[in-house]
Amino acid sequence: MKTVILVNGIPASGKSTTAAQIADYFTCPYLSIDTIKEPFMGLYHDVDRKLNRKLGQAAYQVIWNTIAQAPDECVYVVDAWFGFRPREELLQYVEQSDVHHVIEVWNQVSPETVVERYKQRLPYRRKGHPGAEYLPELETLARKAQPMNIGKLIWLDQDDTPSHAKLLPELSALMATLSQVKTSPVKKTINY
Repeated sequence: MKTVILVNGIPASGKSTTAAQIADYFTCPYLSIDTIKEPFMGLYHDVDRKLNRKLGQAAYQVIWNTIAQAPDECVYVVDAWFGFRPREELLQYVEQSDVHHVIEVWNQVSPETVVERYKQRLPYRRKGHPGAEYLPELETLARKAQPMNIGKLIWLDQDDTPSHAKLLPELSALMATLSQVKTSPVKKTINY
């Protein structure tokens, strides 16, 4: 049964590193909004935040179209800040993609850590991503952001190193449990 591992978190929360580790560990395909949209950003001389968001929305749709075309037993790791789109839209994509199991790894991060990480990345980010002017908004987002909570939820505290050591064993146990669950097309592990 098709499974997606949503590696969710605000920008600079550590989700891309986490998603890559999960994909590598389980040898699963890895899809990322930034990986899909950044080549298109490179085609434009002037990418403002509005265009960045439009490209992000298109990349989001590409991800779910790809998952929809995958075989039933496929497991995908998806790296995105899912909070940039409505929860209902995510549920609709999950339904349309015939996903049976959703696991969400929520990357919780303190405002101080996320602001520092984002600052360190600024010189290396592709043109079109928000710059230093985004830091106050990001700090506020770190205080308020929440997981989508549509499947099995694993909290990963990005400010707590021991939390990282528990992630792969916890995911392994959960994946083993899900592989034993034989469901009909009714989504047993999705919270609507």
